[in-house]
Amino acid sequence: MIEYYRFTDKELKTLLKSMVILIDTRENVNEHITRWLDSKKIPYKVKKIDAGDYSFYLPANPELGIIRDLYFTDKISVERKANLVELSGNFTNDRTRIETEFIRHKGKMILLIENASYEDIIKHNYKTEYEPASFLATLHSFSERYNIPFTFIKDNKYSGQFIYLTFYYWLRNYLLNR
Repeated sequence: MIEYYRFTDKELKTLLKSMVILIDTRENVNEHITRWLDSKKIPYKVKKIDAGDYSFYLPANPELGIIRDLYFTDKISVERKANLVELSGNFTNDRTRIETEFIRHKGKMILLIENASYEDIIKHNYKTEYEPASFLATLHSFSERYNIPFTFIKDNKYSGQFIYLTFYYWLRNYLLNR
């Protein structure tokens, strides 16, 4: 439906401003993200998401031809890992679960790794026995195998902004290129 519309600049701004961030119900420790969203008055809602920790929807806007909420959870999501210890545990102790989630995702998924850098893996600046070579091999293999790019955010106070802008510009491009 929406793919047949051409929106004016004013309509586009209205739609982008109305975007609501979705936070998966299983996402627990994310006050730094909700605090950032609150500070920018960006609406969000906690709801079960099948794959990933964050996505978004556009609320109904009959004036612009959107008669019901449009969910983009099958188009784009962000999977957030709080640090390298969590990701290391997923790759070693919980590998089947995370791989199943990567397989199950639809559309584009981005792996956001907080409080870390690529260099931290190389220099083994994390508190697990997972060897850097194995860690990097799994990270790159999963990224290529499941088409999931990864990004590091050294200071998690920027995670909310990263998530929001990822969805904002994805939606903007989606609406402009219809």
